[in-house]
Amino acid sequence: MNKFSAVKTALFGSVMALAGSGASAAELNIYTTREPGLIQPLLDAFTAKSDVKVNTVFMKDGLAERVASEGASSPADLLMTVDFGKLVDLVEKGLTQPVESKVLSDAVPENLRDAGNNWFALSLRARVLYAAKDLDLAAFNYEDLADPKWKGKVCIRSGQHPYNTALFADYIAHHGVEATEKWLTGVKDNLARKAGGGDRDVAKDILGGICDIGIANSYYVGLMRSGKGGEDQIAWGNAIKVILPTFKDGGTQVNISGAAVAKHAPNKEQAVELLEYLVSDEAQKLYAEANFEYPVKAGAPIDPIIASFGELKVDPVPLTAIAGHRKEASELAEKVGFDN
Repeated sequence: MNKFSAVKTALFGSVMALAGSGASAAELNIYTTREPGLIQPLLDAFTAKSDVKVNTVFMKDGLAERVASEGASSPADLLMTVDFGKLVDLVEKGLTQPVESKVLSDAVPENLRDAGNNWFALSLRARVLYAAKDLDLAAFNYEDLADPKWKGKVCIRSGQHPYNTALFADYIAHHGVEATEKWLTGVKDNLARKAGGGDRDVAKDILGGICDIGIANSYYVGLMRSGKGGEDQIAWGNAIKVILPTFKDGGTQVNISGAAVAKHAPNKEQAVELLEYLVSDEAQKLYAEANFEYPVKAGAPIDPIIASFGELKVDPVPLTAIAGHRKEASELAEKVGFDN
């Protein structure tokens, strides 16, 4: 074999080795504040359909700081969070990029996505009322939490928790700062115990006779009643009934799981492909099965436990507008000593 033939043979062998190793296979990287295990079934299903490998990096805190520090060399393609406030923060810090996709804009209602299409909701968690099962109560407004008739009968987690800060911020969007301060004072006066614990503690304390009603997230009821939260929690979930409260001039307050394409995403095409898959009927069904969340896409299947609460009427105030009142909401909770 002459020298030229030997070189040609070696090059051909190298190319074939790379092809065989899958080195050219498409990949994308997700930075997520959500436990990867909760979304892994969806990512596995996406990979099976698309042949795109998905890598996840979980970080409980510091998502924006990490992406900012990595700059243009960041490997992050998709930034996924369990709180719309964090998505808004990512946009404000210039860490995302807009996505033009008819699939996404058709599936995700306008009030549940960024006005500039920098982020999109993928699933919903409603802020609902847990009530003692034998309580004669069929409907409820958030405004009613401050009614003196509930004095000593309300349980809720910390007013500084993002779930409640979002609710209080939504109240400001509907009624203004002054009315919200008065309302928060009334809610605090009605507490059966110090604000604190978690949402499932509300159900536990209703079972224990400490309180009659409380505000908590919808998906925890699925976790409790299904037994996924443990044997003890089945009794907690069965001790309550769930009412979908609304604002008197609006709907039910929701938080979301959502995602944004990173500003310097090296695999933007694959990131958009995954986002579009996550709002498909198949993926929305998997969201419902994995964590008892409401689908963001109208008409997608809902878990039977969650569907039993009745029809969800999402509050129409845009999440971006609610996010703008978070600081005021936190300051008001501090001012009235909500957690004291």
